[in-house]
Amino acid sequence: MQSNPSTPLVSTGNIRRLTLMLSGEDALDAADFGDKPSKGLPHERYLLGELVPSAPILLLSQANISIDPNESIACLQPVHLHATRDHLILMGQNQIDLTEDESSKLLRSALPLIEEDFHHSVLFHNKQFWFLPAGPFTSLATYSVDQAHGRNIDWWMPRDSQEEGIAKRWRKLQNEIQMLWHIDPVNEAREQYGMPSINSIWISGIGKLSDVNPPEPLKQSTYCYSDHPLLAGLAKFLGISYSQNLLDENLAGAFVWSNQPELFWPKICASFTHHQIDELMLIDFPNGKLRERIFSVKDIYKKSWAFWKTKELLTWSEVVSR
Repeated sequence: MQSNPSTPLVSTGNIRRLTLMLSGEDALDAADFGDKPSKGLPHERYLLGELVPSAPILLLSQANISIDPNESIACLQPVHLHATRDHLILMGQNQIDLTEDESSKLLRSALPLIEEDFHHSVLFHNKQFWFLPAGPFTSLATYSVDQAHGRNIDWWMPRDSQEEGIAKRWRKLQNEIQMLWHIDPVNEAREQYGMPSINSIWISGIGKLSDVNPPEPLKQSTYCYSDHPLLAGLAKFLGISYSQNLLDENLAGAFVWSNQPELFWPKICASFTHHQIDELMLIDFPNGKLRERIFSVKDIYKKSWAFWKTKELLTWSEVVSR
């Protein structure tokens, strides 16, 4: 097994490689943050580059529209802020069960306020994402719902980066929308059914397509598998084939982003033993730091002095803990 956490491991020659990426979490050590959070989760920074322009890539994955590569795009999301005794916590999108109809109605009521402050019309929307040119909010430093959910939002609220007063302007718009939605029939109906109200709006991912800087292992892939729209957008951006579901075909040249790699491990082992792949590149982010490791077929078996016995495959937990 080869490992080099600082230098990217790229494919050479005719080696048939499968690349598997795992999601990463922020480092728990507060010293790694400094006076503000790192922009983007580790895998977001890896896939998109240090500017983490996720909004235009997410838009690319959701809509068949022409996007100006030099125009900054913002992503808005209707969210629920859960009140505790002394702070607010952002709930994840998978916890609020928002429907397409509810999202459209909430957008319709907030649209005049949004378009007035952004000076632009909404480019595309679905139940989870609303996209529009960032306009006067272009310089705002933001953090994704994936990064901020389940946490005290005080640390994750948008911040000024270049021009003073932009974050304050956003908070004003956010407060106006919160008051508007507080009395919206959508929330009245949701509360009757015991569902969390949609009581705020979140902004994130501001950036341009021209700022996207994908990693070499992704650019060298021939197709991608993941159920995350971020990888769908990147595949479209790079002109790489994409599927949400892992197909029963040769995995050589594939880039896979999986949240359940233990279910995928038997197929990887089969690809090795059937001589369909020569290498597995495993990308993960221990303590928030990039780590890339190369496994060959000899690395997937348990070590044993009993050479006369049938070799036993490593389990996924044994592989990832090495």
